[in-house]
Amino acid sequence: MLYGHEKEPFLHLPTPLERLDTLSEKLGINLYIKRDDLTGLGTGGNKLRKLEYFIKDALNKKATALVTVGGPQTNHGRLTAAVAAKYGMRCTIVAVGEYPGEISANILLDRIMGCTVYLVQKDGDASEGELSERAVRETMAGYEAAGERPYFVPLGGSNELGALGYCECAMEIDEQCRNMGIDDGRIVVTSGSMGTYIGCFIGLRHVGSKLGLLGVCISPSSDPDPAARAKKYFDRCKDYLGLEFDAQESDFNLTNEYHWGAYNNPVKEVREAIYEMGRKEGIILDPCYTGKTYYAIEQLCTKGEIKEGENIIFIHTGGVPGINGPVHRQAMEEELMDGLIIKKPER
Repeated sequence: MLYGHEKEPFLHLPTPLERLDTLSEKLGINLYIKRDDLTGLGTGGNKLRKLEYFIKDALNKKATALVTVGGPQTNHGRLTAAVAAKYGMRCTIVAVGEYPGEISANILLDRIMGCTVYLVQKDGDASEGELSERAVRETMAGYEAAGERPYFVPLGGSNELGALGYCECAMEIDEQCRNMGIDDGRIVVTSGSMGTYIGCFIGLRHVGSKLGLLGVCISPSSDPDPAARAKKYFDRCKDYLGLEFDAQESDFNLTNEYHWGAYNNPVKEVREAIYEMGRKEGIILDPCYTGKTYYAIEQLCTKGEIKEGENIIFIHTGGVPGINGPVHRQAMEEELMDGLIIKKPER
């Protein structure tokens, strides 16, 4: 139990923390990776830590269906679908966006796991938020009319309860670092809906860790001031969880320099960072979250903002199925054709 809240433990923890020797030498730092892409269900990813807390609450409330929201290729939605399948629940993902023209990547996995994907088309009038809220109300009402008990999981699992998943992860990282003789350093993590970042912040404070924390914003929705947004999120968590420590806006370290102007947009430099990780360490990143974050680490090393010899712990939050979405896959296919040898039959 953490801050008075129980979880339903279905993950195999702790996830590995390992040094990336080749990239450490190349970048001139000690680069470690926290493999939270190896959390199990639904091909894994960071949202499962949050979902351990949500599913416990849902089970306590006798829920029979889970409803959540996200983009059409939402990683969080995929993992919500996986948890629903494991616990015998129905599931619907509400997403505002166009049909990508094929059932692939996360949408394919959602359907394999029996989840309904409700794609709401923009009407040019209502905002995305309004369209999403309307579709969620409709979905919840439909479940209730059918005799189900739906439970709503927020975008990215990012609320006060979901933050506990990464509070626990940060405590896990701190213990692993101490066991490995890493006395100081910085955790670098993707920040989208910000639940993972805030959870890490609370967890490090909870154990009095010496580790620092940097959030790399991957969407301009965090603009113009992610630290102010983080402070508001923290204050909600402080009230909800009864935290005995406070934080100021200046305590939150996030960068907006590496989101490339959009969420989940195809970016050549990010793809090159993905190739670098794959070719040097045999680890696959994704183009929306971890690819942007690893690119940021490379650039911060070049700029000297990450110092030579510094210990950096990069959290791999998963999301690899996103590579197979058409907008990313097609660009990669064009760039990688040079290594594909097709031998035609001799005549």
